[in-house]
Order: sequence, then structure tokens, then C-alpha cells
Amino acid sequence: MRIVSANELQQWLTQGRVIEQDGRGPKVVALTDGQLLKVFRPRRRFWLARLRPQAKRFADNAQKLNALGIRTPRITETGWLERATATSFCMYSPLAGQSLDKLFLQERQQFLKRLPKLAQFIHELHTKGIYFRSLHLGNILLLPEGDFGLIDFLDLRIKNHPLSRSLVRRNLQHLRSYLKRSGIEDFPWAELQSLYLKGN
Repeated sequence: MRIVSANELQQWLTQGRVIEQDGRGPKVVALTDGQLLKVFRPRRRFWLARLRPQAKRFADNAQKLNALGIRTPRITETGWLERATATSFCMYSPLAGQSLDKLFLQERQQFLKRLPKLAQFIHELHTKGIYFRSLHLGNILLLPEGDFGLIDFLDLRIKNHPLSRSLVRRNLQHLRSYLKRSGIEDFPWAELQSLYLKGN
């Protein structure tokens, strides 16, 4: 992993467009060549992040998901922005599609038509041993061809067997908690659960 100079980083930030940021600075930047720059700033365990950079974990997860037939953005580079603070970066080509949270809020009927396929997709993740703690509507994209893909999958584990019932319940609870935090009270949760169970 190469170390990006301060001048190169400043050029990215000056010429690019910040899409997401927090109190510590930009998190996602759209660059002029169409790629996205994703910045990883660990809040703790800096020694661990230096040994296993978050950007490398993100790229490895993308590779593992692709090997399992799950679509993700195409990673083109990983590196360090500041190794002392374990700040790493990942460059990738964005995955074309629309996030399901926007689809639900803006095109409700289109979303409801795809609810059975969404339940099937989540069931597929669990069957393939994918435990995605950040499973929520904002991290699932509806792709142009009608399939689904994943983004923002740093917080992900892949087991070599289907998830246990307890992990399935826990993962679905993450999704339900996200809906509550987001104030999405009219989501057809019971129907999604029913469709999911039919896939078992």
C-alpha cells in the first residue's frame, strides 16, 4: 500500500466533490475521473488498524463477496493517507444502481414489487454465510438489471457455512433497528419476514 502525499490528497479534495463527511473530515469524495475515494479513520485500536488497514479489509471483503456472486463496487487501489493515525483509503468505481432507502421513500410501489426478491437476496446472503452487521436499505443497491448489490461492507464476516438461526435473527434485528432509527414506521416488516421464511 503506497502512502499518498499531502499535495496529492489536497488535489483530490480540491478538484473532487465531497459526498459524505463527519466531524473529522471527508469520508467519501467523488473524483474527476468518475471514481470514488473512501477514507477510513479508525476511532480506536490504532495499532490493529495499522497492522490490518480498514481499506485493505474493505477491498478483501469486496473480493470475497464477488467470489460468492454478490455484486460490489470495483476496487482499484488501496493505500495510506496517514499511517501514524492509521488513516487509509480505498479508490473504487461506483456500482451503478439506486439505494433501496431512496427507492422506498421516492418510488414506494416499485419498492414493494421488489420486496419478494429483496427477501430472497437477504436469504441468499445468510445461506452463503455472510453476516453483514450494517445490513440496511442504504447499503443495498437495486442494479439496472434488477438484481441487488452491496456497498459500505467493511463491517462484514463470511463463514464457511450458512448462518445459524441465532445469527439470522440478530442480523434481521439490525435491519429492523435501522428502520426504527430512520423513522421508517410504515415499512412492511411482517411481509418481509414472511417472505424470508418461505425461502428457508
